Amino acid sequence: MFKSLLSVRYLVLGFVLVSLLGGCSISIGRGPNQLGSPDVGGVFRSGNRGDNWQSADLIPTNTGRPNSISTLNVNMLALDPNDYDALYFASQDNGLIFSYDGGQNWQIANSLGRINVSSVAIDYHDKCTIFAASANRLLRSDDCSRSWSQAYHDNDPRIAITSLLTDHHNAGFVYLGTSRGDVLRSGDNGNSWQTVKRFDNPIRKIIMSPRDSRVMFVATENSGLFRTMDGGGSWENLNQTLAEFEIGNQFRDLVVSLEDPSIIYLATDYGLFKSINYGDAWTRINLLTPEQSTIINALAINVNNSQEIYYVTDTTFYRSIDGGVNWSTKKLPTSRSGWSIIINPRQPEVVYLAVKAIKRK
Repeated sequence: MFKSLLSVRYLVLGFVLVSLLGGCSISIGRGPNQLGSPDVGGVFRSGNRGDNWQSADLIPTNTGRPNSISTLNVNMLALDPNDYDALYFASQDNGLIFSYDGGQNWQIANSLGRINVSSVAIDYHDKCTIFAASANRLLRSDDCSRSWSQAYHDNDPRIAITSLLTDHHNAGFVYLGTSRGDVLRSGDNGNSWQTVKRFDNPIRKIIMSPRDSRVMFVATENSGLFRTMDGGGSWENLNQTLAEFEIGNQFRDLVVSLEDPSIIYLATDYGLFKSINYGDAWTRINLLTPEQSTIINALAINVNNSQEIYYVTDTTFYRSIDGGVNWSTKKLPTSRSGWSIIINPRQPEVVYLAVKAIKRK
């Protein structure tokens, strides 16, 4: 089965490459011209847990001079849960770009077009089934990005899909969150949908426990953090468990440990917090810089060692190997803001960083 899927992927890769060489509507730049520039975008790769970084942004061509995604801004960087060499770059206004070799070479999902891809998710049970959210639409590919069909469309064009995930246990189950505050679920790969919960506040992120898909967390824009332990049948408000820290409801990122799924790390506008009991109680993790002046854009942990924590700000990459007691820092390899971090589960020394040019108020 795996060999068949791999064959499909490489056939698709060849198709996309042919399409790319025939013409492309994506706004890309020349790789060599971007190197050394302080404003390089795209993706960076580290082979030593962030001590050093290299651009991972080349698009092969038939001219001998590669193109590059180094001019692009990321909305989300995603890793195939069953193939750790497969990366998906959901770009700002330039469609979906993907790599099957750990970021060494990238290809463009031409048939998707030059759209803003806010989120991307890969099916756990079929690696050629990929979902991409754009504005009020969810698109699905069943053939490794070769072609796309519409899986969901919100009737209000002002509404955006803000979060997206697939279920690692139940085949065909997909969840999405919207800027209206709805959490929707499909049990048939997006052919039909039902409302799981209305939070009446924009959804920032939906996270599923890597061990038990019935355990999920929803972070809203201004109403705080919520949890379900039964797949969405009932929901608990976790704001009271955080009340003692007086952090308000401003959410930045949330990650759940694979090593011990009761361990959760939460980043807010007022710092970094850890729970060892699914969010029933929290402790504050001390940062090097004052919490009120530290804007954490993305958070990640080593899935095999929850003591190994990473986060990134507009200018700096932070790493702790002892659960946040001590931190090491590195200046970002670009003037753009760090926006997404991925740690390779099989090779945790390999870290990917995707960046974005943003304007702070």
